Amino acid sequence: MSAGVKIATIGGGSSYTPELMEGFIKRYDELPVREIWLVDIEAGREKVEIVGAMAQRMWDASPYDVKVHITLDREEALKDADFVTTQFRVGLLEARIKDERIPAYYGMLGQETNGAGGMFKAFRTVPIILEIVEDMKRLCPDAWLINFANPSGMVTEAVVRYGKWDKVIGLCNVPVMAQMIEPELLGKEADELIYKFAGLNHFHWHKVTDLKGKDVTMDIVEKMYAGDETGMPKNIHDIPFPREILEQMKMIPCGYHHYYYQEEETLAHALEEYKTIGTRAQQVKQTETELFELYKDPNLDYKPEQLGQRGGAYYSDAACESIASIYANKNTQLVVSTKNDGAVPDLPADCVVEVSAYIGGQGARNVAFGELPVAERGWLQVMKAMELLTIEAAVTGDYDTALQAFTINPMVRSGKTAQRIMDELFIAHKDHLPNFKETIARLEKDGIEVQDEVARELDLEKV
Repeated sequence: MSAGVKIATIGGGSSYTPELMEGFIKRYDELPVREIWLVDIEAGREKVEIVGAMAQRMWDASPYDVKVHITLDREEALKDADFVTTQFRVGLLEARIKDERIPAYYGMLGQETNGAGGMFKAFRTVPIILEIVEDMKRLCPDAWLINFANPSGMVTEAVVRYGKWDKVIGLCNVPVMAQMIEPELLGKEADELIYKFAGLNHFHWHKVTDLKGKDVTMDIVEKMYAGDETGMPKNIHDIPFPREILEQMKMIPCGYHHYYYQEEETLAHALEEYKTIGTRAQQVKQTETELFELYKDPNLDYKPEQLGQRGGAYYSDAACESIASIYANKNTQLVVSTKNDGAVPDLPADCVVEVSAYIGGQGARNVAFGELPVAERGWLQVMKAMELLTIEAAVTGDYDTALQAFTINPMVRSGKTAQRIMDELFIAHKDHLPNFKETIARLEKDGIEVQDEVARELDLEKV
């Protein structure tokens, strides 16, 4: 790597970018950033210009001489980059609103990374990440790709399986939040506990021991049922897990498991919001609007507290620490999406899993977790099969493969209604699904229309 680090961030106009800058500033002594390139597309020009100016103010307020570049030219940004971070959202928040509202219209879950919405986010995102990988092969073949574009696990899987690019790490803030909150429940500091995670992105479990090797997982569970803060992400309805299940598995599920262990309750809550205050995406859109108004302030040169209201708060701790750990060969233990290589023996060695790993110059060295209990093993294998089918459909544009993914997804009740939801989502996202062009033309010929009024009226071309 050259003297000073060049970082290219795809999706630079994200409201999360100030948190990323904060993370790099905090770590400058071990990660000497030279220049940062914030990349976006024409639809995101205004946002990247606003957040880019704020990012430069943040660096100017620091002791470090770092230049923030703003561009709509991805190749210019990728040229000779040392690290490439991806945080883009194809179709912006309007696309997420469609992902959430169309399934909800039919009484099913619409969510950013789970159920029908999660699969369609993958359909839109996977082809773009593979284009980025091909650009990296030409323009920065030695760079590391650090992905936190959702669905992070599936995107990372696509990079490894179809992009044939192994220098990639997928990240998520959910494990970070667990490791921030749970030590407090026991009256301990984070470095007084040892964590082991295993599973998939937004579908993992973890165990915890103290420094003497004593398992304290169930001590944390006990505190969770005493009403203490659980570290639930802002975008998940916080209700207690069935205690009997946790007692049986002796592991702690991630917050997204509420969609699976308590489908009835979480679906009811999501549908109530759909009918009243709007889906999570509609709520986030308001938060984001307020954030960008703050970002316009020429005197604001630090991350505002309001950013913590977004569901992905604290992800920069994982992102920046991963980059710093690779650059300085720190061998920091983090939770990442990476190739399994036997860490979770219940899944093939060549697929991507989310596990604890030591991050250094060669990337992730996984911590072996071992076999999962019977029930969790079954869940995991079904979910990985769904992921692989979803990615295959995204790459090939094959309708039948997409329908098979829908059929085995636990959050989608199979049958004619599920197929109707899928068909409407294809119509709703037609501008961002070129691989499904023939399918969408057939559906339009058959007269398929979006039934949810809000989703139908959204016009992505005017965003």
